[in-house]
Amino acid sequence: MSSNLREYNRIYKEVNDIYRDAASKFGLSNSVFDILYTICEVGEGCLQKDVCDATFIPKQTVNSAIRKLEQEGYLTLSNGKGHSKHILLTESGHTLLKETIFPIVEAENEAFTELSFEECNLLLKLHSKYTTALREKFSKL
Repeated sequence: MSSNLREYNRIYKEVNDIYRDAASKFGLSNSVFDILYTICEVGEGCLQKDVCDATFIPKQTVNSAIRKLEQEGYLTLSNGKGHSKHILLTESGHTLLKETIFPIVEAENEAFTELSFEECNLLLKLHSKYTTALREKFSKL
C-alpha cells in the first residue's frame, strides 16, 4: 500500500469520524443524519429513492430510518407515482432540521471559505477524478 493511499484513507476516515461525531452530538444516528441532510439538500417532498441515490445507503436502511422519523413525528409520507413516497417534514421536523442540519451546513460552508476558489475547485476536481477511477477499477474485480 502506497503512503499516498494510506494518507488518503486516513483523511477519508477522519472526515467520516467528524460527521459521525457531529451526528452523535445532536443525538442522531448516521442514517437519520444523512436523511435529514438530503432533505435539506434536495428539498422537502423528495422521494425515498432520492435519499438512497444521494446517500448511497441501502433502501432497507433508509426505509427503517424514515419509519422511525415518521413514528417520532418529524415527517410524514405522501403517495407519489406507483410505490414512491414523498417525504414531508412536520413542524417538529422543520425545527429538527434547523437545530441540527443547518448548523452543520453552516460549518461546512465556513470550512470551505478556508480554501481559495482555486483550491476548492481543485479539491472537487481531484476527488471526483479519484472516485471515477476507483469505481472503474473496482468494477473489474
